[in-house]
Amino acid sequence: MDASGLPAFANGEMLKTLVGRRVRTVVQVQHDEGGLLVGQSTDGHQLTIRGAMDVPVSHFMEVFGTADSDQSICAEVCTDFGNDFDAEAFNGLCKFANKVKEPFL
Repeated sequence: MDASGLPAFANGEMLKTLVGRRVRTVVQVQHDEGGLLVGQSTDGHQLTIRGAMDVPVSHFMEVFGTADSDQSICAEVCTDFGNDFDAEAFNGLCKFANKVKEPFL
């Protein structure tokens, strides 16, 4: 498992190619299932976040952590972005950053 280096920008679709790597994503919180936070990625995938801070439902949360699987992240740092966040713009950033990696290394 390679958890070194800068985290890759990831949406739900990209997470499956980043298992074992450090990632950076944003989810909209749906609910908390006994220590596992469930959220929707900016491209509509359901993700589970282990070790996330308590964030109100419907708020967006930025997550830095390691992709455990194609649908889960073990969080290192979380930030509450509130309920007014441009998910479409972040999803576009993920796509761009993974096509043109050089500026983001």
